[in-house]
Parts: sequence; C-alpha cells; structure tokens
Amino acid sequence: MRKVADCRQFPSEMNCTLTISGEEDEVLRAATEHAISVHGHNDSPQLREDIRRFLKDEAPAHV
Repeated sequence: MRKVADCRQFPSEMNCTLTISGEEDEVLRAATEHAISVHGHNDSPQLREDIRRFLKDEAPAHV
C-alpha cells in the first residue's frame, strides 16, 4: 500500500503544504530530505523513525 507524508499535519511557521506519496521507502527518503533541507531538522535515526510513525496509508484512487 502506498504511503503519504503531509506537512499540513505539522503546523509550522512556514505553513508548508507539501504532500509526498509513494512506496514507504520512497516517501520516507523524500520526507527526510525535505525535513532536513526545508525545515532545518538534523538527520538522525530518530528523525527517520518519527517520520515513519507519522506516515498514513494513501486512500485508494477512484477509478
């Protein structure tokens, strides 16, 4: 199942609206890079675990 990381779940001064969806490993990698480069977080195993914990299942697309 595809996963979603949505910055709108985490209010910030930036009011970031980025949403990333895809396979879990892809989303985790992209969301981690985004958190570091845009939001100024430090790369760490804890950051990656926090992001993984907040991923949601993507709603199935209607065909």
